Amino acid sequence: MSKISIIAAVADNYAIGKANNLPWYLPADLKHFRQLTTGHAIVMGKRTFESLPKGPLPNRKNIVLTSVMSEGVNEGYFEADSLEDAVYLCEHEEKVFIIGGATVYKQSIDKVDTMYITWIHKEFNADTYFPEINLKEWNEVSREDHDPDDQNLYPYSFVKYEKIKN
Repeated sequence: MSKISIIAAVADNYAIGKANNLPWYLPADLKHFRQLTTGHAIVMGKRTFESLPKGPLPNRKNIVLTSVMSEGVNEGYFEADSLEDAVYLCEHEEKVFIIGGATVYKQSIDKVDTMYITWIHKEFNADTYFPEINLKEWNEVSREDHDPDDQNLYPYSFVKYEKIKN
């Protein structure tokens, strides 16, 4: 059974996107994302996939959730029409990361045991938001706080949460 986690960069006001892009540029988060997800499967919605500037992310099994399946073979990614089908396509993967967008996060937040959240300590104008997290249901197991620098203009924290078992 694959370990399924959510990974997301989330602003203090839960913003995650604007006009199908990230509302910020944070190279440290992009590097963190790459380190965690490389070599594993990633599951995303169609709009998130379309926002990737170079197509499927390299060195990962890319699975795109879509209600309209493509005809023929897709170059570098797989399609699924439900979260359950996407997880089935990953049955031989050690780790699976849900990478967005908002609808996919909302569908999966109750089904995962781990979340990797990069909290960006600023509020952003956005049109897409991460679902509210009930932090009483999650244990914070690790945190790295970072101040802004020349490359990363906002303070941010890498936080790992694990679901509290009842």
